[in-house]
Amino acid sequence: MDARSIGSSTSMPLPQRAAPQPPSSLLPSATADPTGKDAAALNAITEPSELRDAFTQFVGQTMFGTMLSSMRKTVGTPAYMHGGRTEEVFQQQMDQYIVEDLTKTSADTIADPMFELFNLQRRS
Repeated sequence: MDARSIGSSTSMPLPQRAAPQPPSSLLPSATADPTGKDAAALNAITEPSELRDAFTQFVGQTMFGTMLSSMRKTVGTPAYMHGGRTEEVFQQQMDQYIVEDLTKTSADTIADPMFELFNLQRRS
């Protein structure tokens, strides 16, 4: 194989990744039972911690992840003591840890009221 054939059309396609789904995709279909028998089951699913946790993670990752990403873009690299590419890689990992921590600590003030509004909208 020479350098000219590397970019040819005989290369294997890359696997496709599924797009992240919002928490509403965890709920059963509203058209599953038109008689309303599943309404009680739908209301029972509303409060489990699994749905609340998924909603909290989605809100936290979206809000804090975007905030930290935007913040990092505004800060330049220091003249001294910069770790190069290694620092950039580990900075991304540290930012992920910070986002998870911020999500956990602020869930009761940010995500929980949003979750309650989400439930009110679904019930009406």
